[in-house]
Amino acid sequence: MVWLPVQRLLQPARGMCCFSGCKLCYFRNLSIQPVQQRKIPNRYLGQPSPFTHPHLLKAGEVTPGLSQVEYALRRHKLMAQINKEVQGMDHTVILLSNPTYYMSNDIPYTFHQDTNFLYLCGFQEPDSILVLQSVPGKPLPSHKALLFVPRRDPSRELWDGPRSGTDGAMALTGVDEAYTIEEFRHLVAKLKDESCIVWYDFAKPVHPQLHSDYLLHLAEVKARSKNRIRSIRHLVQNLRLVKSAAEIERMKIAGEVTSQAFIETMFASKVPVDEAFLYAKFEFECRARGADILAYPPVVAGGNRSNTLHYVKNNQLIKVAHLTCRHKMEKWFYWMGDVSSPVMFTSPQAELYQAVLEVQKSCLRLCSPGVSLENIYSLMLTLIGEKLKDLGILQKSTSENHLFKAVRKYCPHHVGHYLGMDVHDTPDVSRSLLLQPGMVITIEPVILRIYIPEDDVSAPERFRGIGIRIEDDVVVTENTPLILSADCPKEIYDIEQVCGCSP
Repeated sequence: MVWLPVQRLLQPARGMCCFSGCKLCYFRNLSIQPVQQRKIPNRYLGQPSPFTHPHLLKAGEVTPGLSQVEYALRRHKLMAQINKEVQGMDHTVILLSNPTYYMSNDIPYTFHQDTNFLYLCGFQEPDSILVLQSVPGKPLPSHKALLFVPRRDPSRELWDGPRSGTDGAMALTGVDEAYTIEEFRHLVAKLKDESCIVWYDFAKPVHPQLHSDYLLHLAEVKARSKNRIRSIRHLVQNLRLVKSAAEIERMKIAGEVTSQAFIETMFASKVPVDEAFLYAKFEFECRARGADILAYPPVVAGGNRSNTLHYVKNNQLIKVAHLTCRHKMEKWFYWMGDVSSPVMFTSPQAELYQAVLEVQKSCLRLCSPGVSLENIYSLMLTLIGEKLKDLGILQKSTSENHLFKAVRKYCPHHVGHYLGMDVHDTPDVSRSLLLQPGMVITIEPVILRIYIPEDDVSAPERFRGIGIRIEDDVVVTENTPLILSADCPKEIYDIEQVCGCSP
């Protein structure tokens, strides 16, 4: 049984969604009226459903591993946060989906949903709007969730594939009500009232056309109101920062698939080899294991090309046993894996690699509650400075005052970032925030890199033109950090055994 309130648009609710009888007792004080779960239409929708993709989704799941209950809980938590910010007012939250982008004329890019929108409802179709509306006469987090979706059009579906429509969207996601996108105009008229606070990111709308058609005038009117539009982005990011058990399970799968794909690609990394081949091999291995898409174009860099932070051309031939630096991530139904690892070594590369690996291990041990990414970054700079001195890359006499500046020359980035539905997840959240259980980070995401440019005459010649990247994904727990990418070989001996090469 799923608790699904039945309400009509813009009318007071007769009951409120809750999860009485389960461990989510936070909401047990709310008055509820349970109704039977809606049946998903026996047809293809605009995204996988338990009816059409039983191998991916169980009954009651909106996306693989994530249920209607989980999405509803997220919405309740958001409305509870809003109540902490402003009490005693009517509130309406508006989030836009992404549009479809086109590479030429009518040829679309693969659609990727806005992750804030997706986080709150799981709906994966373009040109849609999610609205969370406080219930008059009831305290937050009481609210109703509305989806406005494109009208079904057989002529367009012939070209673009099936759409869920209002019935499919409501049954699949578990929102209270669903309407066609054109009906959103009726709601906008009521939102101009000064007694209503609208939460909407109007400064940089994710769907410019929907903003222009429906929300531009509202933003202009509310700008002159005593209750102006407020941004919702930072509140959603705060929720996304700490993952639930179901989310972490998704990320475990992403880490396992990424690690397995790395190993298979390492087996294929015999020189001479084209970077493009390694790219294709890795993507194949990920998708063959059920991954959706790669999270972004990977870096497959041989030799000095590994010194380019975002080298994505991947079009050079690796002729000799240069270090091949790969920085790849796969996407498992909107959950990211972000890992880096080499596949070949020469003696100087192995020497430098081992130094970075030791620094990384020290940083991994710091990934615990009460420590921030900024704290770990400071440790990283200190340890890399010591290693650079030991290797003769920096002078032993380098003073404390000049050490960090010198280290940043070789390590020009932070130690890590938050990881989740996006690779650089929750980008507005400060790295100074103390870590807590459920956060997922990278070192530098787990990434540590030392870049030694080819024209750097101050570095010993044997190290010139080498770039090292070592990266893991880490779940912060109460105890020992959980390394999601632990199955990916990173000890020199293990890598050489897989690759069949030696210094």
